Amino acid sequence: MDLITADILVVGGGTGGSAAAIQAARRGATQGISVVLVSEHPWLGGMLTSAGVSAPDGNELAAFQTGLWGAFLQALRQRQPGGLDNGWVSFFTYDPAVGAQIFADWVAALPNLNWIAGQKPREVLRQGDRVTGVQFDDLTVKATITLDGTELGDLLALGNVPYRWGWETRDLWNEPSAPVSLTDPSDSLYAITQQYPVQSPTWVVVMQDYGAAFAPEIAAPPQQSPDACFEGAWANYGDAETPAGEAFLNYGRLPGDRFMINWPHQGNDYGVGLSRLVDSEAARSQYEQAAQWHSQSFARYIQTHLGQRYGLAEGTFPQIAGSSTNSAFALMPYYRESRRLIGLTTVCEGSILPVNGAQAAALPMTAAGHTSAIALGNYPNDHHYPGFDMPLAPKAISWGGRQTGTPFTIPYGALVPHAIDGLLTCEKNISVSHIANGATRLQPVVLGIGQAAGMAAALCIEQTCEPRDLADGKKLRSLQTALITEPDAPSALIPLFNSSPTHLHWQTLQQHYLTHPHRYPLTAHHPNAASFHSAPNPSLSPSIHKISAPNVFSGHFFTTDKNQYKLHQNTVHNLPKCITLVADKSEITETFLKLKNNQSIEVLGTWNAAGEWLLCQQIFKS
Repeated sequence: MDLITADILVVGGGTGGSAAAIQAARRGATQGISVVLVSEHPWLGGMLTSAGVSAPDGNELAAFQTGLWGAFLQALRQRQPGGLDNGWVSFFTYDPAVGAQIFADWVAALPNLNWIAGQKPREVLRQGDRVTGVQFDDLTVKATITLDGTELGDLLALGNVPYRWGWETRDLWNEPSAPVSLTDPSDSLYAITQQYPVQSPTWVVVMQDYGAAFAPEIAAPPQQSPDACFEGAWANYGDAETPAGEAFLNYGRLPGDRFMINWPHQGNDYGVGLSRLVDSEAARSQYEQAAQWHSQSFARYIQTHLGQRYGLAEGTFPQIAGSSTNSAFALMPYYRESRRLIGLTTVCEGSILPVNGAQAAALPMTAAGHTSAIALGNYPNDHHYPGFDMPLAPKAISWGGRQTGTPFTIPYGALVPHAIDGLLTCEKNISVSHIANGATRLQPVVLGIGQAAGMAAALCIEQTCEPRDLADGKKLRSLQTALITEPDAPSALIPLFNSSPTHLHWQTLQQHYLTHPHRYPLTAHHPNAASFHSAPNPSLSPSIHKISAPNVFSGHFFTTDKNQYKLHQNTVHNLPKCITLVADKSEITETFLKLKNNQSIEVLGTWNAAGEWLLCQQIFKS
């Protein structure tokens, strides 16, 4: 068995692991820091690529498109033919292969990063309470710092690192959405907690519209889910102009008349026997096969009920040698929840909910009075349990003509084990409650967590210290400053709707609120917004906001009683006369609020046919 020695080992090529390895190698490139990334699959990127979730959720507003997430979007805009405005569930939908190539290119550009694919972890090496490396199928890697970027927190189990799996009761962290009891049948959540220890994964399948040519018939899998599982899947969608089935498919419309099928309503979420995920490798494989067959059954149901023009989009994912699985199926399930570390700090529901009467969660603080934020998110809390609607404390607001989530931050201590050295977590396996995981699990958040973990690992090598040593004081601030000033992908740590890295003073503002966290406005709006909108940063590429196919629309502006914005347009004749206006930039949203009904305007924007909205880039008042 081969032996490799490195400064930093990242296990798992998913969303967080890929980000961690890239960031650690970039930071260490000039200092001779060696990084090894070991993955099971031939693609990097995890949820964003191998799991097929190429319609990512959260951090969609311009101010939150920062760090490696912002860089990923910028690269997608440059590479994806036809642009990203294809589906209605997300502002960004793309070919998974394009996303995978971006990660592969980033890795290939780093000579101090050694990526090894096709290996699973088998044993965690420890010396007392310190992790020293990992043994894989065919090699052993010894490292000073190891990062667990596996989809299900496998290193936690292999290394006997304390972790949580399943639900916690309300009394533990006073979470309003948690069950009062896990044993009392009268508890309103009892049925859910008994059936689902964690959120349901989904095995994504990509379908294609073959048009006039009939698609090949989708075969029934060996274990077929009955049609009754899927009845009514798209019943509540569509309108007078768009049939329900078409509206359903447009949810995850991808370029090239393809559709990401990741559907929660009588769809392909699969929650049968979830304990198999952590029982044994054989049990996990059995679950994964059943989940894939469930998605195949759903795809067959779609073809049967919506027409044979819809078939499997073969060639979307690489064909694995020796596998009979159709290449329209993702390489792995979309796992929404993992084993969860017991860390120095735990992110609970109170950490992600907005302060009463405000629009943002409070910043996480250390015992010494410093904010410990190292990544941010804004997605509304979202849980998946087939057959149940999970009531959750609200954290959504109207913004830019649509609903978005209120922002929150991830504390560094959630990445660090409570009692084990030499180890960091960088995926959905951070120290988080089952309830809060519904917001922290999203792809942009996990990219930010991975970037922070990679930067922390590199700083540990630079400063000859343990990850826990970065948890407060000057060392914590050195990590935060390194993330904010990262040359290739500066990352926002303080959520502000009206300040993004394209603003000249963005970095100064981030540092200001790190130094004075008590001054952070819980509106998540810096009070001097106008000065930031008018002062672009010439050192950053404007293509972070590049739109794929802008058009100019003119007409009359209206606001509806649902906080939506409409344009009665008279410019583009092949589009509806009344179109919805949405925005991802704060200055556009502020303009919406100042416009009067029936006011004449011109709008520069990109039309999204699936969402039937115009993403506005500039507004000119007549």
